[in-house]
Order: sequence, then structure tokens, then C-alpha cells
Amino acid sequence: MEQKIQKLRELYADAPEVGKQALENVLRKDATSFVGKPRTRMESAGRVGSRQGRVSELTLIAPFVEGGAERLRAFLQLRDGNFDDTDRVGTVHDMRFVFLDSDTKLLFCTAYDDEWDPYIDDFATKIPDELDLFMCNCVGWPGTRSPSVKDWIAKYQIPADGWYVANPDLTVAETKRLNRVGHALEEFLDKISD
Repeated sequence: MEQKIQKLRELYADAPEVGKQALENVLRKDATSFVGKPRTRMESAGRVGSRQGRVSELTLIAPFVEGGAERLRAFLQLRDGNFDDTDRVGTVHDMRFVFLDSDTKLLFCTAYDDEWDPYIDDFATKIPDELDLFMCNCVGWPGTRSPSVKDWIAKYQIPADGWYVANPDLTVAETKRLNRVGHALEEFLDKISD
């Protein structure tokens, strides 16, 4: 741990003063939690991306086709946050669509259960048309049913260098089950307290 602390001090030796002070404050509070052994280590999610425990990440930056940003933004606004069709995949924790560089690029981020290849296969078999509606707005999108779709995704995917997962060992199914159990327990406790 002392070696990590020394390395941090070397890294931040020429940082702005606010960064140097923040480092010393953090180390003074609890250096072990900052540079100690993590609960889970980042590892490969398969072909591309990182995983912690059972949860993996996919971060993709792809250029838009002409008019693609406007079309996708309008499509997302029409959906008004409704992504219930994504539940058919069954392993998606979250996903985000962000427009970058004056609407010339799409940043797509998602967290999902387990390995990369089965995750992509699930989209291809369970909601291929829905995925095509989103991604056809990007340059060169071959279509979800294309044998080259995984190569296209990998081409634009960037693995996370740092990433936090609050519950790395809980899958989407386990999270939903725990939520149902919690509601049932609350209902039960309400009934017996009356």
C-alpha cells in the first residue's frame, strides 16, 4: 500500500494545487479504502469491455450518418424514456444515449450481466429491429442480423479505464427478485402491524 501511495504522490506532484490538496485529504481520511484491495477487480468482459463480478460494461462512440443525430434524438424523445422492450433481453442494467461533438457522434453506454458475446446475441435474437432503429443512425451499421454486427460494435467500442459497480455480483434477474421479496416483506409487515 505504501508503494501505491508513493506512486500517487509522484503522479500528482505536478497537478494543480486543488488536486494535490485533494489527494492529501483523501489519504489522511482513509488511505486503505482509496488504494487498498478492491471488492472486485476489473477484468475482461469477453471480446471487448470490462467486467466486475457479474456486471459488464459496453461503451461505444460511433459517428452519425447525415441526419442520424436529429432522427435518433426525435425517436428518443418520442419514446419519452420508455425502454420496456429492452426488458426482453433480460440482462440490461442500464443504457444511455449521449450526443457528442455538435451531434456528430453517438456515445452509447450500457451495463449488463456476464459476457459480451451472449449479450450481443441476446439483442440480435430478442429485439433486433429495435436495436436497428437506434443504431441505423450511425455510419456503417450493418444491421443486427448481419454476421458482421459484432465486428462493427467492437470497432467503435472503448473499454472503460475506470468503472464503479455498487453491486457487482447481482444480476438483473436477482435484483428484480430481491425487489419483489422486499415489496412482499413490506406488505406482510404492514398487515401484521395493523
